[in-house]
Amino acid sequence: MVSDPTDPVIAQRARIARFVKIAQRIGYGAMLVAIVAFGVGLASDFPGWSVALTVATLTAAIIILPIPIVLGYGVRAAEREERQAQGHG
Repeated sequence: MVSDPTDPVIAQRARIARFVKIAQRIGYGAMLVAIVAFGVGLASDFPGWSVALTVATLTAAIIILPIPIVLGYGVRAAEREERQAQGHG
């Protein structure tokens, strides 16, 4: 990786990587809440709040997760390509 901290490409890639990390935590957190709410609902005859929370958080996860997953693959591919161009593997 280029060691120049002022390189705008590296700075942009770092910003995207931070966004990816935060968005993935939010998306996977929503997925975890959906799973827990479903489990609670399953154990207690599916009260309305459990169904609503499961659907809402699962919907949030479905909307949020694709973007950071794709951007994360892009960041990793760019870093890998940069390393290969520099001859480091």
